Amino acid sequence: MSAVWRASRAAVRRRRLQTSVIGVVVLVSSMALVVALGLLDVASGPFDRLFGQARGAHVIATFDAAKVSGARLARTARRPGVRAWAGPFPEAVVDLPQNAASEMPGMGPGPLTVVGRAQPGGPVDRLDLFAGHWATGRDQIVLALPDAPGMGNGPHSPIGKQIQLPGLVPMTVVGLASGVSGSAQAWVSPQQIAALHPTTYQMLYRFDQATTARQITADTAAVTAGLPSGSLVAHQSYLTLKAQVAAQPNAFVPFLMAFGILGLLVAVLIVGNVVSGAVVSGFRHIGVLKSLGFTPHQVVAVYLVMVCVPAAAGAAVGTALGAVVARPLLHQVFQGAELATVNVTPTIGSWVYASTALGMPAVVVLAALIPALRAHRLSAARAISAGSAPAGGRGLAVQRWLSGVRLPRSVSLGLGLPFARPGRALLTVSAVLLGVATVTFATGLSATMVSYGDAVEGADRAQVIVWRGEARFGQTVPRHGDAATQTLLRRLPRAADVSAVGYAHVRLLGQSQDVAIEGDRGGRSALQDDLARGRWMRGPGEVVASGRFLAEYGLRLGGSFVLAAANGRQERVTLVGEVMSGPSDWMRADWATVTALTPGAQANQYWVRLTPGSDVGAFVKAVRAVDPGLHPDAKTSVNAGAVTVISSATVLTVMLSVVAAMGVFNTVVLSARERRRDLGMLKSIGMTPRQVTVMMVVSMAGLGLLGGLLGLPLGVAAYRVVVRMTERSAHLAFPDRMLDVWHPGSMALQALAGVAIAALGAVIPARAAARQTIARVLHTE
Repeated sequence: MSAVWRASRAAVRRRRLQTSVIGVVVLVSSMALVVALGLLDVASGPFDRLFGQARGAHVIATFDAAKVSGARLARTARRPGVRAWAGPFPEAVVDLPQNAASEMPGMGPGPLTVVGRAQPGGPVDRLDLFAGHWATGRDQIVLALPDAPGMGNGPHSPIGKQIQLPGLVPMTVVGLASGVSGSAQAWVSPQQIAALHPTTYQMLYRFDQATTARQITADTAAVTAGLPSGSLVAHQSYLTLKAQVAAQPNAFVPFLMAFGILGLLVAVLIVGNVVSGAVVSGFRHIGVLKSLGFTPHQVVAVYLVMVCVPAAAGAAVGTALGAVVARPLLHQVFQGAELATVNVTPTIGSWVYASTALGMPAVVVLAALIPALRAHRLSAARAISAGSAPAGGRGLAVQRWLSGVRLPRSVSLGLGLPFARPGRALLTVSAVLLGVATVTFATGLSATMVSYGDAVEGADRAQVIVWRGEARFGQTVPRHGDAATQTLLRRLPRAADVSAVGYAHVRLLGQSQDVAIEGDRGGRSALQDDLARGRWMRGPGEVVASGRFLAEYGLRLGGSFVLAAANGRQERVTLVGEVMSGPSDWMRADWATVTALTPGAQANQYWVRLTPGSDVGAFVKAVRAVDPGLHPDAKTSVNAGAVTVISSATVLTVMLSVVAAMGVFNTVVLSARERRRDLGMLKSIGMTPRQVTVMMVVSMAGLGLLGGLLGLPLGVAAYRVVVRMTERSAHLAFPDRMLDVWHPGSMALQALAGVAIAALGAVIPARAAARQTIARVLHTE
């Protein structure tokens, strides 16, 4: 074994170029793989781990107390398939007034779901009481808030403050809790809940089989079988919460995984090309080793160890760099994701690093095994006598045909060179093909994300957002009323369009969480640019919402549901459209729908679109001058998710394109070494160094063009697959206009990217080969 190691070490030192190529290729591929696998791990792992520790509820079921008793509900826990249960807990929905909400950080006015529960622990949905104590006495309440810095005992803590609920004596906040299931917004003691006049019961179930939506549906049907019709008001699956938590990071998983897979394939192809070239160019070396007593297995081991050394080093460094790169990317991806409520800290599991650091060298060894076995079959005499030059017969026929074509001789010779080594040419084409596919995929993805970011941020519909001042925030109150303010803004110079926007807090009948309904009054149809599926509202009783909203409540386009306001008003609405993105607790409706639920509702902001070429700063000053109670802000924000996707795609594309160019670089180096004699003869009969360079570059440019033509449809197919996966996993929706990113001119340029990659990789070694003198070339032979 020591002889194998010494021979391998000598080969590594002698073949520094091939060693460097393998190391760099594996390093870049390892970085991409760590980022992709790390994001995939973080997107799902933490929630599952925390959900299991907290014994989260697989289903939160809400029952009508007027139709079924608590005792009868308790008996449902004995149904087959129920592993654990908690409840029935009396549940009431009360109105949290504006003045009470302003005293409670992290809470807004509107419906507040309160549950009567004796303790935070239990067999299902164990709450984290991170501050204060549980509500055991009268007029005590525990709020459901995230465990944020300063919330428990800091300056923003609501503990000790009082909440004045309608018709009740003030209630003192005695504790703060968070739960993984999101079963309630506040808790009181079972004795206190009676004063809130509960109308429903809450049951929390954990089932034996609850990994799919079908199993959840079957389990829910089993526990509710035999209960009075209509007694089950609503139920929520934990899969909905899990999808909601993972929705934002899942938007990045498909495209990063695509880059990781492309990087892995490029690494395999280039390593196979490098080792194949090393075997072919090292025939004499193989013969010498065998003549010295090396067995065929030892010769194969020499080549595998020669490849494994740089691969292991590249994988180790690439894994470390991938960990460094992944940290800021994960921070950006999870920023704003709904993880705070479940106390999830995104960290990459150790299996990602271990599988990359160990798996990449293993993949490289497997890629090298096939060409290395060729050395196993060669006898010592044949290897020594074979030399390294390719057999002439394989390319002579093509060269003869090309000699009759009216092309410069250096060009015709270059086009015929790859046919002498068809296997190596195929590997080179494949590497360029993947490079072009990466460029095509990233170009389409970036175009879609730019369009998506502009639409989400409203770049085309609002340059200025004007807020109405409110006394509760210490701001100056506007002199004009709501409608008068909108009219005033429309009359200002350079104002092309003004939309009044107001919000109301309501809830879906039977659901504990409140949702925000946005009403738009006036303004042109530019707001419809957000629409991805269905149609826009045409009148009262119609709403549009995001895919996350649909997933949260299990709705589809055309479905209807009842909205309930805190004042007791109810309205049945129909979901007629799906917008591209938005929170899971938000929908948009006609202004008449908002006022039907909350009479007297007023807009609190105005979206102003200016005429082309307007000075935004001048308009802001004009608004402040006409009414000090109006607070205009120039809309300059950008979509952070789109920026992250575009920047990441650009960096990874450049990396993989460079890797593909390195594969071409290695191919040209091997070809130049094998054809030293031929190059010397060509120069001796008058070929200039520039012609030699052209010949070598053209030999790769032809392969690059072929790779570009084949890589173009592969990149388009990868783009379509990844975009659809992103829509499903992140609950987004891209309208067809955003997917129409392919045009003849841009596709022609992308096909030529293969030529650019090949030429980039070929020009340096081609120039080095052209500079060799005739005497030196022939002397080495």
